[in-house]
Formats: sequence, C-alpha cells, structure tokens
Amino acid sequence: MKTLVWVEHEGGAVKDATLAAVTAASQLGEVHLLVAGEGVGGVAEAAAKIAGVGKVHVADDASLAHALPENVAPLVVDLMANHDAFVAPATTTGKNIAPRVAALLDVMQISDILSVESEDSFTRPIYAGNAIATVQSSDAKKVITVRGTAFDRAAREGGSGTVEAVSAKGDSGLSGFVSAEIAQSERPELTSAKIIVSGGRAFGSNEQFHALLDPLADKLKAGVGASRAAVDAGYAPNDYQVGQTGKIVAPEVYVAIGISGAIQHLAGMKDSKVIVAINKDEDAPIFQVADIGLVGDLFKIVPELTQKL
Repeated sequence: MKTLVWVEHEGGAVKDATLAAVTAASQLGEVHLLVAGEGVGGVAEAAAKIAGVGKVHVADDASLAHALPENVAPLVVDLMANHDAFVAPATTTGKNIAPRVAALLDVMQISDILSVESEDSFTRPIYAGNAIATVQSSDAKKVITVRGTAFDRAAREGGSGTVEAVSAKGDSGLSGFVSAEIAQSERPELTSAKIIVSGGRAFGSNEQFHALLDPLADKLKAGVGASRAAVDAGYAPNDYQVGQTGKIVAPEVYVAIGISGAIQHLAGMKDSKVIVAINKDEDAPIFQVADIGLVGDLFKIVPELTQKL
C-alpha cells in the first residue's frame, strides 16, 4: 500500500505536524511525501531525510506558493493514480485541502484519526472526545487527516528518500491569495510547546490576561493558550484558542488558570501529560481531569507563583 503525505512547511522548514502524519502513514505501508510551494527545493531535501520516507514528490510553482486548496487538490488527485491513500495533518491547512481531495476522488474522508488499526480501519474521536469510534472504509482510495498529538513524530534524520519533480496543475482561477497577518512571538507555538499556560474568562479583561499570564509563561518558557470564552471576550487572539474548535495540544505540562473545564476545552488538552488547574470554584469540571488542583483566587495565586519561580 502506497501512501502520499502532504508536507506542511513554513519558512523553509518541515512542521512537526507532518512528522506525526508520516508516523501514521508508515503504519499503512510505503510512505511518499508531497512538497508543494514556490522555491521549495530545500524543504524537499529536508523531507527526504525524514526516517521511513521512500520518495518525495516536489511541485515547485508560483500557483502553489500559498497552498490554496483549489490549486493543490488537482495535483494530489493526479498523484493518487499511483497511491492508495492520502494523509494530511489535521491542521488548518490540512483540513482545508483534504476535503477537496476527497470530493474530487468521490470518497469519504476519515477525519482526525487517533490510531491505525489496519489498512482500512481507524479510530477517531466523537462527541468532543468522550467516545472513540472505530471506522472502516471500503473506498478504494483513502483520504485521511491525522491528529498530531496521537502519534509520535518521525525522526527528522535517518531517511534517504529519492526526490522526484512533478508538474503543477497551474492556477485554477477559483481563489486567490490576498494577504496574511501573521502574529510574531518568541514563545513556542502551541502545538509544539512542551509547557502551555492557558487562561479563561475569569481574567476579566485583555489587560489582566496578559499582565498575569505573560510573565508566568516567560518564567516557564511556555506557550500561551486560552479558552474559547476568553477568545470570544477579546482577551486573546484566535490562534491562542485550545479546544474542540481551536488547537489540539498534548504538552508535558498544561496549566489551566480560570478555566472551568467545559467539554469543548477538555477535548483539546486532556491528553496532556500533567494537567495543573487553578480555579476558585472547587466544583469546576477541570478538577476532574487535573493531576494537580489549586482552589483559590487567580489574581493572588498567579503573581505569587510567578514571583517564586
């Protein structure tokens, strides 16, 4: 069985989410990668070194510069003539491309898988992660997105894949790139951070959120996250959101401050190795999943904790 994996990259580097997708794909059989973009020769060379990779298909064209799914999907469909499955990380970009590929192939997409049971059977979360479904696909071609926190990352070194150029399909004319506003931060990105400090609506304002959380995150060298309630209230930007409709994370330590623990939030962080909860409500649902819980006023506890670190 040959599997084609979408390589997500940024700034000339392969993103961690791709490495987890490679691990999942390796459980299906032979792994081939697709590197698409403009000026991506260096990315292709790095991708060829990933452990377990047999071949890297490279499509270098201006129409692929921003990974618009309308331009990428026809390329993937062409390559699927010689592959049995298409695997993409369950990231914003991966979830943008995979459904269009599935539609063009006229197959059902298998989303957000947690494990590979066999060549046609997979597990995936349902009901915000409260139940795990085992699904079996009878489609000849599989289109799969992979939850990055559920699989170990493949090693970046150790592979010796061959690099093969493929032709892009050109600009479909269905969409165009307008602009991107990318937040710059010295803190680690949430999906790859080993420690995450998250805040909820209890902080009361954008000023309080950052005045209390940022110093703590700096001391811990942690990423900063937020609940959907905090994001909706304007305390934090959208890319901070952790949860069912945000980012799925599984750091070594997750510190939830002023977060009640709604089921949608738990779906995004309950696989964390150690969960620390700080909340004034001792009956808050977050304490049911927390390894360490502290009941108290966050406005007193957080500054004291930051000072003692």
